[in-house]
Amino acid sequence: MRHLRVLPSLLAALSIVAVVIAAPPLAAQDPTPPVAKTVAKIDTLHGDIRTDNYFWIREKTNPDVISYLNAENAYTTARMKHTEALQQKLYDEMLGRIKETDLSVPFRDNGYWYYNRTEKGKSYPIRLRKKGSLDAPEEIVIDENALAVGKKFSQLGDLAVSPGASRLAYLHDTTALRVYTLYVKNLRNGALLGDSISSVVPSVAWANDSVLFYQTADSARRSNAVWRHQLGTPKSSDVKVFQEDDVLDNVRVARSKSGKYIYISDDGFTSSEWRVIPTATPTAAPQVIAARRASVEYQIDDIDGSFLMTTNDSARNFKVRRLPTYALGTGAWVDLIPTSDSVFIEFLEPFKNNLVVVERSGGLRRLRVMDLKTRRADHYITFPEPAYAVSPTQNVEFDSPTLRFTYSSMITPPSTFDYNMATRQRELKKRLEVPGFDAAKYEVRRFMVTARDGAHVPVSMIVLKKGWKQDGTHPLLLYAYGSYGATTEAGFNSSALSLVDRGFAYAIAHIRGGQEMGRQWYDDGKMMKKKNTFFDYIDVAEYLEKQSYTAKDRMIANGGSAGGLLMGAVNNMRPDLFRAVVADVPFVDVINTMMDASIPLTAQEWQQWGDPHIADQYAYMKTYSPYDNVERKAYPWMLVTTSLNDSQVGYWEPAKWVAKLRALKTDSNPLYIKINMAGGHGGSSGRYDVLRERAFRYAFMLDAVGMADR
Repeated sequence: MRHLRVLPSLLAALSIVAVVIAAPPLAAQDPTPPVAKTVAKIDTLHGDIRTDNYFWIREKTNPDVISYLNAENAYTTARMKHTEALQQKLYDEMLGRIKETDLSVPFRDNGYWYYNRTEKGKSYPIRLRKKGSLDAPEEIVIDENALAVGKKFSQLGDLAVSPGASRLAYLHDTTALRVYTLYVKNLRNGALLGDSISSVVPSVAWANDSVLFYQTADSARRSNAVWRHQLGTPKSSDVKVFQEDDVLDNVRVARSKSGKYIYISDDGFTSSEWRVIPTATPTAAPQVIAARRASVEYQIDDIDGSFLMTTNDSARNFKVRRLPTYALGTGAWVDLIPTSDSVFIEFLEPFKNNLVVVERSGGLRRLRVMDLKTRRADHYITFPEPAYAVSPTQNVEFDSPTLRFTYSSMITPPSTFDYNMATRQRELKKRLEVPGFDAAKYEVRRFMVTARDGAHVPVSMIVLKKGWKQDGTHPLLLYAYGSYGATTEAGFNSSALSLVDRGFAYAIAHIRGGQEMGRQWYDDGKMMKKKNTFFDYIDVAEYLEKQSYTAKDRMIANGGSAGGLLMGAVNNMRPDLFRAVVADVPFVDVINTMMDASIPLTAQEWQQWGDPHIADQYAYMKTYSPYDNVERKAYPWMLVTTSLNDSQVGYWEPAKWVAKLRALKTDSNPLYIKINMAGGHGGSSGRYDVLRERAFRYAFMLDAVGMADR
C-alpha cells in the first residue's frame, strides 16, 4: 500500500477509517446486493486530495476480500437465475455452430507437415505432425488436454520446434498469471528432458537443436532479460545475454524467419532498439541494429542478404529501409518503400524471393506483393467484399513461392487460402465449417460517422436481411476497443449470430486509439488526446440512435480490458445513451494503477495513458478515469466481469468500481459483477468454458432489452 502523503493537520481533520458495513446474507427469493466495507485511504497528488474507500479490496490474501468476491458471485448467480434456461439455450446454439471434431490446414516446416486436431468433448487442441507427406504416420507434438488434467487453468505460451525438428520447447502456465515454466520435449520418443526452467515469460527461440534463448521478467512482470541455455546443463549455468533496466521498455526474443538470426527486440511505446545474434554463432554478443532515438520506432526483418527496417523515422505512417547484412553498423540504410500520407505500413512478411507488405488504407488491410528476384511491378491481392479481415498466417518457410492468408468478413467464416505469388492464383484450402449458417440471411453495412471534431469514424454492422427495419425498434450491440493501436477487424463472429438471429444489429465502432485509419488515428486516441476515443464512441452511438438503427433503451455497449476503460468512461459521460453496459475485465482505476509501478504493465504504459506523477497528465487522466468519476446519479443496467488471477487488469479494479457504483448510483437497475475465481485476463482457458461465459453475457443483454424469453 502506498504511504499517505497528507499534511498532519489535514489528517487530524479527516476520518481515516469509515464505518464497516458487513455484506448481508443473500435471501432465497429476494437477494440483496453485497455492500463492501469502507476503509478510507487518503492521498494527495499535485495538491489534489483523493479518498479511496475500497482500496482494501486489493488485498488478495485477505479472507474478507475473498468472502466479498464470493458474495458478489452468489448475488449475480441468484439474480440471473431466471435466465439459466436461456443461458443453456445460447450455449447450445453457440456450440452447435462449432464443428467440435475438426482439423486445421496443415502447413509445411522443415520437412514436416504440422496441424491441429480438436475432438468432441475435449477442451483443448492436439498438436500433430507428419513427416514428408500427409500420408505419413501421425506424430503427437503435444496434447494440450493431457497438460490440462487436474488443472483449473491451463494455457500454452510460445512453443517452438528446434531447427532439426527433434525437440519441442514450450511454455505452460497453470496460474493464469502469465508466468510460465519452460519445458523441452524429445519429439523422437516423447520424453521430457531435464531442462525445465520456471518463472519465464514468452517467448522462446532456438539457435540450433541444443541452444535456445528464453526470457525472464522483473518484479512487475515486465519482460526485461534474455538468457541463453545449453541443453543438458543446469539453469545456474545459463548466460544472460541482455537486460533492459528502463521500465518503459519491454524485451522479446525471436528466431528470424530466414533462420539466420536471433532477434532481441527492446521496444517501448515510442522508441525501439533491436539486437541480432547469428544462429551460426549463438555465443556471440548481440549487436545493435540501430541505436535508440527518442520518438523513433522500428522493427527488423531479413531477406536474402539484407536487413529490412520498418520505421516511423520522419515517416508517420512508416516506411521500409534496406541495409546489406555485411554493412551492419555503418548506418548506410537506403529507402526501399517510401512513406505515404494515405497508406499505413503495418508489418512485413518476408520470403527469399518475395516481400509481402501488410498495409492499411481507408480502414481496410491490403496485401502488397513485391517480387525481389525479377523486380516485376508490385501487385495487390484483391478481396471480394467491401469490409473484411485478412491476415498472413503460418508462413514459416522462408524459401517458398506461396503466401498463406486467412480471410473472413462478418458473413464469411475464416477461410484459409494459399496464394502463388508468381502465378497470382489462389487456392481455398479450408473454410471453417459453421453448421446451420447461411450467409444469405444476413446483410453487412459499412458507413462513416462524423465525430464532433470532424473526424470520420468507420462503423461495420451486420443485420438480418429479412424483417429487419431501420425503424428504431431493434436492439443493437455496439462493440469497440480503441487503444494501443490495436485494430478491430470486421471479421466473423459466430457467437454474435445468437443475438443477430433474434433481431439485434451487431456493430463495431472503429474509433480512434486503434490504427484502422493509419498511425494518426492511433496518435489521436492516446495520452493527452485519449478522450477522443470516448467521444468517438458516444458520437457513433448518438448517430445510430438518430438514424433509427436502434433506440437508447435498446442499445447495449460492450468492450473489454482497455475497451472496458472505454465502457467506464462513456458510462460516466453519457449513462442515458445506453440500456446496458457490459464491461469485461475493465481497466477502470486509472489513477491508482498508473501511480503504482509495482503493478504489471504500469510503468511501460506511462507512454500510453500518461504518468500521473506529472501534474498536467494527472489532471487530464482524472477527468476520465472511470473509478474517479463515479457520481451520485442514475446508471444503465451493468454487467462487469473479471478474473481473480488477471495479470493485466487486477481484479480489484472492476471490484472497487462496482462497490463504488453500488454506494452512489441512484437507480434500481441491475448491477452485477461476475468473477472467475480461477481464470486470467481472457477468462477461462478451455473452449467449452469460454462459450458458457459468453452465453452468460448474452443472456444478460437479452434480459436487459426484455428478450429473456427468446
